[in-house]
Parts: sequence; structure tokens; C-alpha cells
Amino acid sequence: MTVITHERFHPVKAAEYIEHRPTTAGEGAAAITLSGLEKSFGVNRVLRGINLHIPAGQFVAVIGKSGCGKSTLLRILMGLDEPTAGELRFEGADGSETESNARIVFQEPRLLPWLTVADNVAVGLGEGIEKKLALEEAKAVLGEVQLAEKAGEWPARLSGGQRQRVALARALVSKPGILALDEPLGALDALTRISMQQLLNRVWRELGCTTVLVTHDVSEAVHLADRVIVLEEGRIALDLPIPHPHPRRHGNPALAELEGRLLSAILGGDGGH
Repeated sequence: MTVITHERFHPVKAAEYIEHRPTTAGEGAAAITLSGLEKSFGVNRVLRGINLHIPAGQFVAVIGKSGCGKSTLLRILMGLDEPTAGELRFEGADGSETESNARIVFQEPRLLPWLTVADNVAVGLGEGIEKKLALEEAKAVLGEVQLAEKAGEWPARLSGGQRQRVALARALVSKPGILALDEPLGALDALTRISMQQLLNRVWRELGCTTVLVTHDVSEAVHLADRVIVLEEGRIALDLPIPHPHPRRHGNPALAELEGRLLSAILGGDGGH
């Protein structure tokens, strides 16, 4: 297992990651390995030599100031951008290179208003699926996100939290090996956000897919992730395991201490040293 080192990161023993791994990785979950990953836009180096290994089934949160490279990293993982240099590798359970089968949930649900909720979810299966089977699959995953009764509704009739649950169901219906989350809860009110965090945590524990969350919310990162990566100017400034079992309780003082270390790293404090 790769452990990242950086001038502002005290290495942690690999055993810590193993001891606090989540439930067993789901079938099809892929490990992710980044080696010397670089991304430049003209003269602007957004990612500067990222070395990172994410075991299959792990939940990793990526945080940092605006412009630090979080969303660029996620876009490369999704195949939406190509790296300028370095290597991106997805590995199956046997360690061999595999396809990622990655799906993403954005901050905006991006639902199609002329389709019902179930039809919107079925879009995630792609083409070539028989209509009846696609709708059966869609309704099953709507049950997983607690929206089975909304299958025949139009998106306009749903609340913001419900629309985001539909977007999550659309990403999950194809049983992805990697689930990418790009600020998916950023537009929700505080109580809905906590409810969605609980839902995300439950779905991840049940499905076991490798999950990468980009967020500005340090508390959200600590409550959801096995491990939090702090990016600073395109480099990894801190790679912090969160050694607490799921589900996690808001108000836990041990989690608050970890939040403080992460905030220090982001704001230029001692970075948790």
C-alpha cells in the first residue's frame, strides 16, 4: 500500500489504514493509483506531482482552498480531463489493471425535466437496456435512497434534497466501481445536508464502492471519509486517516480534534504537527 510523504505530512503506518478500512469492498470496486500526476493549463500548473493510492472500497475526501486543484483531480479520475504528465491506474481485486466504471454526482442534480424520476435514474444505465428491465433497476435503487414512492413523479415536484437523491440513484444504478462526488451537498440547507450525509454513508457501507468526495466542508469530510486529503497549490499537504467506526456522531470531540488539524493544514497553521 502506498503511503504519501510530503514535507508537511508525517507518514502514518500502513497498518493504520488497514485497521480502519471500511466494510469489505464491493464487487467491481476499483483501487486507484496516481503516480507523478501533473495537470497544466498553459503556464498554470494546477496539479504538481500527485502520488496517491486509494484501496478498493475506501472513502476518501479531498479538501482545500478554492483553486487548489480538487475539481481538476476529480475530473481526471472521471476521464473528463487528461493529465499533462504522470500515470493514472485502476486496479481490480486481483491487482490487474481494469476499467474504472466511474460515475459522478455534481452539486446540481442535472435531472431531465421531461422525464419521470424513474426514467431519470434509468438514464444512468446507458443505452441498450430493455425499457422494462431498466425501470425495474431504477425503482430498486430509488428504494435504496428512500424515494421508491416518487418513481412516477416529475423532477419539478421534488425538493432540493429529493432531487439530489435522484441524482445519486442515477449514479448508483449501474453499480459503479468508483463513485465521485463533486460538492454534491453544497446547495442543501443544513438539516437536509446532515440527512444526505447519513444516506451517503449508509449507501457506501452497503455497496462498498470506492468513493472520492470533493468538498469545502471539513466537518462533512471527517464524518464521511476513512481518510482526508488536503490539497495545497496542487500538492498533497496532508493525508490524514480518520480512525473511527461508521456511522459517526456529530459532536464527537475526537472528530472535532481531527477537524481542527485539517483546518490548520488548510489555513496555514501547523498542519496537524
